[in-house]
Order: sequence, then C-alpha cells, then structure tokens
Amino acid sequence: MQIVKDHGPITGESIAEKLNLTRATLRPDLAILTMAGYLEARPRVGYFYTGKTGSQLLADKIKKIKVADYQSIPVVVNENVSVYDAIVTMFLEDVGTLFVVDDDSLLVGVLSRKDLLRASIGKQELRSIPVNIIMTRMPNITMCYKDDLLIEVAERLIEKQIDAMPVVKKTEKGYEVVGRITKTNMTKAFVALAKDDLI
Repeated sequence: MQIVKDHGPITGESIAEKLNLTRATLRPDLAILTMAGYLEARPRVGYFYTGKTGSQLLADKIKKIKVADYQSIPVVVNENVSVYDAIVTMFLEDVGTLFVVDDDSLLVGVLSRKDLLRASIGKQELRSIPVNIIMTRMPNITMCYKDDLLIEVAERLIEKQIDAMPVVKKTEKGYEVVGRITKTNMTKAFVALAKDDLI
C-alpha cells in the first residue's frame, strides 16, 4: 500500500519489481486490497490508493445494506382476533410485535408487547376484546420498504423507540406486509459486518 501511495498510479509489474517478487506472487494480495477498497485498479493505468481508512470503508459497506438483505418473516393477525389470541400468537411465534391486517390482508395496525400488557392489566375479559381496540393504528405506524437502507431504518427504530417495523409493499388499496425488520435483524447485520460476511 505504501508503494502505491508513493508512486501511484503504478502497474502490478512495477510493484512486483520494487518488492523483488513475481507478478503472480503479488496478484492475490493486490486482489484482496482492491476488493477491500484500499486500492483501486484501472486497466492500462495501474493501481492507486483510494485514501479510505478502515472505518470509512466500513461506513461505505453499511450504507449499501438494504432492508431486503436482513428482513424476516412477518407475524400477522386479523384485526378481529381477541387480545387473548394475540397474546398466545405472540408467545407461540416468539416475537415482540404483531402486525394487524384487515380482511383484505392490508396493514391496519401494530401490536407491541406493551399494548398487550396494558390491555391485560385490570379485570377485562381478554377473550372478548378485539385487538383493533388497543392497537396502534394507521397513520401512526412507522413502516419501511425492502429497498430502504438498513441504516436509515435503524435510525427510525431508535428515534421512535420501537422494537420492530413492518416491511410493506404499496398496493392500490393500501399496504401489504411482506416482512419485518427488528432490533434482532440489526444485530445480525452488525455481527455479519464484524465477521466480514455481508450478503
């Protein structure tokens, strides 16, 4: 890298010559440095130093990750199911957020653990209260699309202090839920970055 910094643009042959190596010996190392983003190669010109630090290269990688790369399968319930059934679904599916849909399978609400806990306090008959009474309704739902950048969605989760967001597809009648993005999905992306194992 220092040779390229000092003499770039410089051909692979010239770098090999300065290191007393063959071009074939050097080829894998140059390929790694180019793929990592430290060097850039131009045909018939040679290699040059990009000037990017490790943290800048990491930031560049993060800014390319889309929601579609890490979204998971959504767990939905109909707006007419009881609070009791929603609690059972949340427990069985092991999720912290349920997305509520109408009879056309369009998003009408979101149910968090907090919503269900609040409804459980007191002596209400949970089997007779439909979730549409206690859910967060449109237009107060924070949602995203599969082509959104994961970093921007992470910022919205933090800003709104929510654990999950529906990934939606716009239709003529409303929004269809096609996925979910959660703090766990963010953690998976973070771990993949650390292991340099991004999609």
